[in-house]
Amino acid sequence: MRIAFIVQRYGKEVTGGSELHCRQIAERLADTGYDCTVYTTTAKDYITWKNEYSPGETLFNGVRIKRFDVEKERDIESFNKYSEWIFFNEHTQEDEIQWIERQGPCCPRLIEALEKEEKDHDIFIFFTYLYYNTYWGLKKVKERKTLVPTAHDEPALRLDIMKEVFSSPQAFMFNTESEKKMLEELFSFENKFHEIVGVGVDVPPIVESSHFGQKHGVYPPFILYAGRIEAGKGCQELVEYFLRYSPKYPDLTLVLIGKLLMDIPSHPQIKYLGFLSPEEKDEAMASSLATVHPSYFESLCMAALESMAVQTPLLVQERTEPLRQHCLKGGSGLFYSNYEEFGAALDIILKDSKLRKILGTNGLNYVRNNYSWPKVIEKYAKLLNHVGVRLS
Repeated sequence: MRIAFIVQRYGKEVTGGSELHCRQIAERLADTGYDCTVYTTTAKDYITWKNEYSPGETLFNGVRIKRFDVEKERDIESFNKYSEWIFFNEHTQEDEIQWIERQGPCCPRLIEALEKEEKDHDIFIFFTYLYYNTYWGLKKVKERKTLVPTAHDEPALRLDIMKEVFSSPQAFMFNTESEKKMLEELFSFENKFHEIVGVGVDVPPIVESSHFGQKHGVYPPFILYAGRIEAGKGCQELVEYFLRYSPKYPDLTLVLIGKLLMDIPSHPQIKYLGFLSPEEKDEAMASSLATVHPSYFESLCMAALESMAVQTPLLVQERTEPLRQHCLKGGSGLFYSNYEEFGAALDIILKDSKLRKILGTNGLNYVRNNYSWPKVIEKYAKLLNHVGVRLS
């Protein structure tokens, strides 16, 4: 009944990625009656790992949170240069350990707490394979370890130390079938428990989309991007493609919502709206012709699931297999791999309202059948039963 989650950042202000994924799972399991504790750092920002939360123990939404100070901030430029070297040059195991240290968040006290308090928990669930807390935490915790990899195909997976990371857990919870297949090409999961589960999505009631336009002064037709706005998420390419396409449809707007981490051009057909509440985000998605997901690196993409939940079609980067599979298995969207395909897909979405409706209906059914919260919690209950943890 006592579940420990280990994740690099955690909190109300941490609004995306595997960290939000972890929080949603922890809070839902706590609501179900499990005793949930999160071991994390005092960092809010994933680029610097700067200490911003207070260390110590707090309670939030029924989940106990234990935060530990990060010992050193990350210099992202230095780290990126080191990564580029280590990924493409011969190196030693010590070099790879140094990569983990530089990756961070470097938090030895968190690892010490896991070792000291192992007996206080029945299962340890690590979120994201990539970080210091996962690598060292899996070494210190002796048994009943589960990894939620949230992996995409990237050079870090091919470091030798990742063989240690993926051999240590007794169980794995994958986001998608394509993530599982990709990882099976690199690691063995024979005789280990594994499920394809992802994260749950609440299907909202009928969304009044007109409220969004009235409040923000943005009216259809528009396409929407929701998430971290940065080049690493494919946003620079998206903006370039949209500006190239916009003369063809001068009434079409690109709306961006989320944390702005890159420069965007001043242009009458590009609107940045900052952060929106969950309700406003649903309204924005429901108002849009399609949501665009340009990232080359995703293991699930919660924004895509949220879009399907309000019956809005997807337009996604074809080379990102989990996104492509959402479109193919869900019948919920179109995909592109270059500007010509991006423009052709937009042409179809703009002109064919009947197809938009079909894609939206298909997407809603796909989310209900695969990513509803009852189904997600049922799969986690199966994991907990497998390791001998049962709700009394």
